[in-house]
Amino acid sequence: MENPLFLSGVSSWFLAQLTKALIVLLRVRQRREFIATMMWRTGGMPSSHSALFSALATAAAFSEGFHSNLFVVTFFLALTMMRDALGVRRSTGLQARVLNALSRDLSELSNHEFHPVKEVHGHTPLEVLTGAILGIIIASAVAIL
Repeated sequence: MENPLFLSGVSSWFLAQLTKALIVLLRVRQRREFIATMMWRTGGMPSSHSALFSALATAAAFSEGFHSNLFVVTFFLALTMMRDALGVRRSTGLQARVLNALSRDLSELSNHEFHPVKEVHGHTPLEVLTGAILGIIIASAVAIL
């Protein structure tokens, strides 16, 4: 529990997820949506994945130095994860939405049962950037305090 990487990672992830859930609660005003967002929903502002991985990289830089192997590994993991959130997961979600709309229309025309595919929600660039900044700030605060 005293490990700066652990404290930075878990704190940034939790705070990002809590912030995201509070935003959802303010929008829809349903406790059930707050709990669902807090526990397993993806996407939204800010990106908790970006917050977690940027916090790990920042904490590694503070504790081991910028030239350490740990920093290099966490830095590239953070970049890979953020790219995935922006590209692959977002594209997959957009394609799933179109596929579901098309399938819904076809099922109405053909009287076949419609089974939607899961629409994975990726992140916008602003959501990823905000999460990354949050992670950097939290890891810096853990290191300094």
